[in-house]
Amino acid sequence: MTRTNENEIPFTPPMECLPVANLPESSDWVYELKLDGFRGQAIRDKAGVHLLSRNGKDFSKKFPQVFAALGKTLPIGTAVDGELVAFDEDGRPSFNAIQNATTESNVVLFVFDVLVNRRKDTKLLPLSERRTLLEEAITPSERVQLSEHFPGPLPRFLAAVREMGGEGVVAKRLTSLYEPGKRSGAWSKKRINIGQEFVLGGFIPGSNGVDALVVGFYDGDELMYAARVRAGLVPATRRDLYARLKPLFVQRCPFVNLPEPKSGRWGQGLTAAKMKDCVWVKPKLVAQFEFLEWTDSSHVRHIKFMGLRNDKNPRLVVRE
Repeated sequence: MTRTNENEIPFTPPMECLPVANLPESSDWVYELKLDGFRGQAIRDKAGVHLLSRNGKDFSKKFPQVFAALGKTLPIGTAVDGELVAFDEDGRPSFNAIQNATTESNVVLFVFDVLVNRRKDTKLLPLSERRTLLEEAITPSERVQLSEHFPGPLPRFLAAVREMGGEGVVAKRLTSLYEPGKRSGAWSKKRINIGQEFVLGGFIPGSNGVDALVVGFYDGDELMYAARVRAGLVPATRRDLYARLKPLFVQRCPFVNLPEPKSGRWGQGLTAAKMKDCVWVKPKLVAQFEFLEWTDSSHVRHIKFMGLRNDKNPRLVVRE
């Protein structure tokens, strides 16, 4: 380990996780709950405490309670990597909650790695050693906690995460070094989405017939817009969907909550200007989708098309 300047510890571009379809499974790997929040780096040097975003921007004013707690939990000459997480009304981590967090919100920094430990650079040590140093360095508090590692078995951990409604799982090789700004695969992640059926009420045309689906759900007798969907649509699927939707063309939009006044935080809002690109259809088709979470505006985030459902009555498709 090399010593760093005791007066100033520089920001380190965070090591990234590689998205994978199947997580590695062996005794060489440990697993973490994937937390849906903001990446955060905390540094305490001679100049004081610094709470920074994944891009090195100051987070101290945005999350003042975490910032204040770091002065008590982080030793001088130490830099750690973690995730800033906010919680919904049910006490579950929520990206929507962190996006809308105020200075009074319940936000916690879950620390999972140490980059500098008491002025000694630890990035070239294996994760197993860094984890030991991290546990010795950090004094957990209400606003700063350690993210737990689990040795497996992976299937049991995945089942537990699904049962609790977690966002996903991160796998880390115990021998991995900390690779700033890289996505080498030594850390990998798999999202575990929630899902349900939605009714197809329109689409945005594209070169293969359908560029994006416009989908929603029923609230009583009213069809409510929920999302536009591109993920999961391969060329063959786009052509097949267009053939199925073409006989259902109508002039009038079937969604009662459109147009919306603005695009919104996630860009899912369908304004009058964006509606000009849409082709509307009778709400006769139902498809299965996976997605991450509902937003406060009853839209869904990170939604993916999985396939048509021929066994579902559109009128019975409601928000689950």
